[in-house]
Amino acid sequence: MSQFWINLVFVGASFALYFGIAIWARAGSTKEFYVAGGGVHPVLNGMATGADWMSAASFISMAGIIAMNGYPASAYLMGWTGGYVLLALLLAPYLRKFGKFTVPDFIGDRFYSRTARLVAVACLIIASTTYVIGQMTGAGVAFSRFLEVSNTNGLLIAAVVVLFYAVLGGMKGITYTQVAQYVVLIVAYTIPAVFISFNITGNPIPPLGMFGNETASGEPFLHKLNALITDLGFTAFTADEPNKLNMLLFTMSLMIGTAGLPHVIIRFFTVPKVSDARTSAGWALVFIALLYTTAPAVGSMARMNLVNTVYPAGISQPALDYEQRPVWMKNWETTGLLKFEDKNGDGKIQYYNDKNAAFEATAAERGWKGNELTVNNDILVLANPEIANLPGWVIGLIAAGGLAAALSTAAGLLLAISSAVSHDLIKKTLKPDITEKGELLAARVSMTVAIVIATWLGINPPGFAAQVVALAFGIAAASLFPVLMMGIFSKRINDKGAIAGMLAGLISTCVYIFLYLGWFFIPGTNAFENKPENWLFGISPLSFGTVGAIINFAVAFVVSSMGKAPPQEVQDLVESVRFPHGAGKAVDH
Repeated sequence: MSQFWINLVFVGASFALYFGIAIWARAGSTKEFYVAGGGVHPVLNGMATGADWMSAASFISMAGIIAMNGYPASAYLMGWTGGYVLLALLLAPYLRKFGKFTVPDFIGDRFYSRTARLVAVACLIIASTTYVIGQMTGAGVAFSRFLEVSNTNGLLIAAVVVLFYAVLGGMKGITYTQVAQYVVLIVAYTIPAVFISFNITGNPIPPLGMFGNETASGEPFLHKLNALITDLGFTAFTADEPNKLNMLLFTMSLMIGTAGLPHVIIRFFTVPKVSDARTSAGWALVFIALLYTTAPAVGSMARMNLVNTVYPAGISQPALDYEQRPVWMKNWETTGLLKFEDKNGDGKIQYYNDKNAAFEATAAERGWKGNELTVNNDILVLANPEIANLPGWVIGLIAAGGLAAALSTAAGLLLAISSAVSHDLIKKTLKPDITEKGELLAARVSMTVAIVIATWLGINPPGFAAQVVALAFGIAAASLFPVLMMGIFSKRINDKGAIAGMLAGLISTCVYIFLYLGWFFIPGTNAFENKPENWLFGISPLSFGTVGAIINFAVAFVVSSMGKAPPQEVQDLVESVRFPHGAGKAVDH
């Protein structure tokens, strides 16, 4: 059986499972559509949260960024895991105690303002839509390779698949689909990692193998990797990050952005009790850790495999002849995500860092006239089993896993968007007398519109999957996290302060991002080239969410101090929410 048919069997079987679950668990009411009826077991909810959380950025892109950037990319690991702890400790149980379906619901009622609710809806839609772009980008990468179609066609296929089961099942269908997707993605991620770690280091446990010795040379693995890539003009894998301020702000942006992302917060309304929200958060952290402790090893070993493929006899010897390139390179060239340009006309693949001025003399001495191999970061995890010559069924498995990761998070985000539009915008603001059937229809229509927009933007994304997701986290960090924290822990913040803070955080962050990445991410509309020397105080667009959050907090406190304190009943409500025991079922009104 050819690799294409093996991939098709694995992907087809997993999709059949997802569709079957969606049909079995289809939502028949708004409560089932929004919070799965509120009766999900905490362990299952923890597993579903893990799938919701471990997106295409985690599965496909994170290890690729770690592979190419080394230690500084650990900010993704620290930010996302640390942020989840913040979410579990500071937000989830208190919002569950409040007992409403959505984040704008909490903000609208806590700040006793229809305007606050509408601003929260806008913040949620902007952050979630940006996040969905990253998922569609990752899904397009996976589909394009494993179904052997162009990247654009792969993205369109992904859009149709996720739209089907998300629109049909709502949160009920998505929850049980995500449980299945977690099993698929974690098995798909760890099995190839075990194979590759054993092949390179002799240790089947990837995190331990990374800190062990390379079998071929007997040298410490990381020492060998550093030597390989520095000989090609790249920065050492374990090199420190010189811009400490930017790394700190980026890590913080990911952390507080995590805690403000609505598609994860809404998961804690699907369990029966507040104690179950804490329990499911703990289980989710366990399930997430299985992948996050493996990712650095996967990234580092992918980098070594790539270099060894291009220079099979060592860097001091001639590079690989293009006509003798392995099958995996030919496969990925078809997608357009791997490209070769023979700049010196010798027919061999020169892969090195041609942006390093200190390496120019060495490159000239070797007869190199520029880097000839362009590798999209997002392909490394998916290509790793092929590069390492693992069995065909392993490649098929990782195909199914990569798609599961992208589609599970995309579904959760689409649900958050549709809930904000149908529940908070239409039912709570524009048309309070809408029937439950009408609200359900509005939710499904808004979900369809969101996936169309995200697919269109995903065709020309503003970065790799993990980078696009980081932008979404920055927007959530600057707009939603501060107002949630102040709503829970400060009785003095009033409606005007909350609105002013959200707008200040959102606008300042979006403007800064758009100046470097294009207005609304449209290519060619950026005012400045996105490179460190152009950044304000060395702060990248990916890191600005922390600055936006500080602006949000400051503006909210200043404006609130100039106005009246919230009504006494609202202050009493804040006091009661701080004690997360005694909550009832989640309600919609």
